[in-house]
Amino acid sequence: MTPRCRRVGIDIRYLSHGLFGGVHTYVRRLVPALLEAAPHLQFVLYADRKAPLDWEPPAGTTMRWLPWSNAVSSLVNDFTLARRMASDRIDVAHHLANYGFAPRGGCSVVTVHDVLNLQPVSEALRGFGNVSGLRTTAMVSYLSMMSRAAVRRATWLITISEDARRQIAAAAKWPLDRLTPIPHGAPFTAADLPDDASCAEILRTLDITPGFILGDAIKNPAVIVAAWRRLTPDLRRAHPLVFFSRRAELIAELAEAVQSGEARVIVRPETTTVRALYRRAAVFAFPSWIEGFGLPLLEAMTAGTPVIASNRGAIPEVAGDAAILCDAEDVDAFAAGLNRLLQNDVERQRLVARGSARVTLYTWERAASETIAVYEQAFARYATARGAA
Repeated sequence: MTPRCRRVGIDIRYLSHGLFGGVHTYVRRLVPALLEAAPHLQFVLYADRKAPLDWEPPAGTTMRWLPWSNAVSSLVNDFTLARRMASDRIDVAHHLANYGFAPRGGCSVVTVHDVLNLQPVSEALRGFGNVSGLRTTAMVSYLSMMSRAAVRRATWLITISEDARRQIAAAAKWPLDRLTPIPHGAPFTAADLPDDASCAEILRTLDITPGFILGDAIKNPAVIVAAWRRLTPDLRRAHPLVFFSRRAELIAELAEAVQSGEARVIVRPETTTVRALYRRAAVFAFPSWIEGFGLPLLEAMTAGTPVIASNRGAIPEVAGDAAILCDAEDVDAFAAGLNRLLQNDVERQRLVARGSARVTLYTWERAASETIAVYEQAFARYATARGAA
């Protein structure tokens, strides 16, 4: 008889660290979907006290709170979480943010979001936006070390696109039959968007006029700035540059554009603010160098904003025919795409309609169902290997 997984431990510390971005959205949306989809499993969720948990677990959810007093606490918890899970008799430990280890008596499933942390540190720094500095280099080096160690020891890997699956398998020399691609669901629905009055108030507070070009400040913003500068003066005046960013450090090209008054950067905006920016942008530009998935694509499409993006990583897989795609470094192509979208309403509406259809393909219910199937496969493999030993 095939052994069955009964107790699943999930590291949800990403929700208690005040973080922002695609991994945060993945954890925030997948975990509730898992609890809903698998009442036959006993889930134990692990968080710490670094910041308030930005999710209200359902009544009856088993929570374990790890101690936290300073940055060293996070490192200690990285290395002691498996021991805590072992005391809870966890069968499958699911680490949702690229690294983590199996408890004694159980196995580990690790979601590796892209190949970034498995590449040389110099390449990983590029993916983090080319922001230099000792702190960033130390952080990227640590993430790389931990991710490589976690992958070596894992029973099963999950990633979020077929493109990421191929790249991770090659970088880690990992067997494809134990690396399952499970796409994200859409980050939110149209019903979650702020209404017209709320959008107007948010933009008034920020002193931003609708019709701007929106970008992510760590996703190759220099190409957006350079392409925008090739637009006509009238288009530049009508469509200024606005970026959101999860951190205050900016690459030199964007910092210079901000200093000259050509761009605005909204640092660590609230969720409602980001959604209002998507709703009121004329175009979302996303010339990312590397994407394991590319959640901002679905965010913009849900908000009814046309997208121009790079053709790298998983972006073509996720965007399909619902975006203009160019090489990440092709400034001329991005400028031409911006011109098309800013001056051709038929083209804009065509992409908006295709984007609205595209997002319906991605649901968290499906992601949860496929993730639970991985738990069963991973635990069966682990139990069989343990029995053979």
